[in-house]
Parts: sequence; structure tokens; C-alpha cells
Amino acid sequence: MTMSDPLAKIKQKLQDEITALEHELNIDLPKEIAVARAHGDLSENAEYKYAKERQGFVNARIGHLKKRMGDLGMLNLSNIPKDRAGYGSRILVLDTNKDVKVEYKLVSTEEADAEKGLISTTSPIGRALLNRKVGDEIQVTTPAGQKDFEVVRLVTIHDEP
Repeated sequence: MTMSDPLAKIKQKLQDEITALEHELNIDLPKEIAVARAHGDLSENAEYKYAKERQGFVNARIGHLKKRMGDLGMLNLSNIPKDRAGYGSRILVLDTNKDVKVEYKLVSTEEADAEKGLISTTSPIGRALLNRKVGDEIQVTTPAGQKDFEVVRLVTIHDEP
């Protein structure tokens, strides 16, 4: 397993969505618009209006996904710190308010699944855990309220088997 594997899966998922949306934009929507135009008066044509709105949304979504692909392409996993939390790190924290240990893995927004402990590096807790070391105490304001953590164990992406 190489260091680029985690990102390759994300890039493939994004590329698959881009391909599907481009097909919709270039094949399906023009057909829908042509059918709607054939119905006559466009000012009161709901099918035409929907197809045009969908066309705008699909265009915007493709732009967003392509930007995200570019951002991921610039991410260099070897630049992730070896001694502090970063993308791919598994972090065991002690919730000092509840006296409960919780493990999180810092992932991209595309991989995030809070129920599985996969939290985005852009989420409130994810941002608070970035660049932390064992022993660090952290206060995080989340939608559910204030949380206090102490980092108990850290396994970076470089330490993963």
C-alpha cells in the first residue's frame, strides 16, 4: 500500500461523479430542453424551467468537483507532520467532561462519517485536533456545546501499517 492510496480512492469517487454529471449536462439535459421547447410557450413551461435550473446546478457542481480534484492533487502526504496530528492520523482522546475515551481518524470531507469516528479536518473537532501531540489539552466549541479533550494516543499516517 502506497501513501497515495487514500487519496486515489477519493479522486476516483470525484472523477466518477464528474463523469456522470458531464454526461447529464451534455447528453440528458439538452434532450430534456429540446423536448420542453417542442411543447411551445417557454414562459409557462415548467419542464423547460426545471431543465435550465438543473443545467445551472450541474455546471456549478462540476466546477466545485474539479476545484476539489485540483486541491487534492496539490496535497502532498509526505508533508504531513510525523509527530503531530494531521490528515490520516488516528487520535485517541479523553473527553474530560464525560471521562470517556473516543478515537477519531482525521479524513477529508469526502470520507467523513462521524458514526464511524471518521471526522473531517474541516469540522470543528477535526480543526481543533490538527497539529496536536500526546498530552495536549483541547477545548472545542461544537454545535452540541463545549468539549474538553486530552490527547492520549496518536498514530499518524506515517505510522500506519
